[in-house]
Amino acid sequence: MKNKVLVEVLVPNIEQKYDVYLPVNKRIGNIIILLCRAINEFTNGMYLGDSSVSLYNNQTGNKYNVNELLRKTDIRNGTVLVLM
Repeated sequence: MKNKVLVEVLVPNIEQKYDVYLPVNKRIGNIIILLCRAINEFTNGMYLGDSSVSLYNNQTGNKYNVNELLRKTDIRNGTVLVLM
């Protein structure tokens, strides 16, 4: 799939990790919203992401800019991200 990347998303608040496909043509801010909604559904409402949630690269610790398109970041297949 050329328009999506498969990543692992770690969510420290609930001590869970998820493998998800992310669309490369979306902004990081939109992806964060989508991830929060999906994880909220997966956990039956136990995870409540808010406006302070950010996405980080697990290896480098760098925080992703919410206005940047995913395809213009270093996120590739197999990247481990942290949502917190």
